[in-house]
Amino acid sequence: MWCLYFLSNMLWLVLSQAIVSCSRTNLTSMLEPQANMVMQLGEWEGRWESNQIGFHQLQVHKMLETHLDKVLNGRSGVKFFFPLCGKAVDMKWLADMGHSVVGVEISEKGIRQFFEENNMTYTEEPVSAIPGAKVYKNSEKNISLYQCDIYNFSSAIEGQFGAMCDRGSLVAINPGDREKYAALIISLMAKDCRYLLDTVHYNPELYEGVLPFFVPDEQIHSLFGNSCDIKFLQSMDILTERKRNWGLDSLTENVHLLILNVRGCQMQKFSWTSDFLDKRHVSSSFDLPIVLVSC
Repeated sequence: MWCLYFLSNMLWLVLSQAIVSCSRTNLTSMLEPQANMVMQLGEWEGRWESNQIGFHQLQVHKMLETHLDKVLNGRSGVKFFFPLCGKAVDMKWLADMGHSVVGVEISEKGIRQFFEENNMTYTEEPVSAIPGAKVYKNSEKNISLYQCDIYNFSSAIEGQFGAMCDRGSLVAINPGDREKYAALIISLMAKDCRYLLDTVHYNPELYEGVLPFFVPDEQIHSLFGNSCDIKFLQSMDILTERKRNWGLDSLTENVHLLILNVRGCQMQKFSWTSDFLDKRHVSSSFDLPIVLVSC
């Protein structure tokens, strides 16, 4: 009897590993057409300078309007993070509701246009923790936009966030940087954080352009599934005649809500504790279990 139990468990383990291996192979195959595509920071700044910003929307994104209640979850005065924020009007919309907003954007022009186009007075000051970076704040101090490489930003700058809005960030970063990006996003999530993620789905073999990059749902789970509970919210057909001229035969916008789970919270604590011990040159991790369960 014990032998049968052992064999059944071994068979289940082998099958599980085979399924995982197959899933990874399929994901790699899906991502292959764009795996080596790269956009340099200078190219992004060049797009802003030449006004090639077709990604900018003049109205608040429907994704955010439709699902805001799910993001807020009954909370008020929530601290929002906008990665690669551009000059999204969504930021002022949320600030006018009483929330605070922090954004990161590489283009100084984009940041200045945000404040100027919304008739907001603002200040500019250097960020001592990030060489060469600047932070721009409106007079009410509820919108802070950092001009810097997003990978130089961290929770040491502004703490963690209760909500995140990602409409054009994950689909814009270089495919080879997605794991680094996901690790940053998770590190910025407070334990009650709700992360609204918008991605696009199409056949990357039909599209020779660079942006927006194809991000399959399978990769969302691969990047964030160990740390977040992932809920699919909505799928929309956004194929227009203009986009059909790109060579595409379909284009779908998918919306997910990611919520940091207990494991993700523990991983954050473990990472923080490891960094703390390293900095103090302490070899013992005697206090680590206490830190883990405190989440």
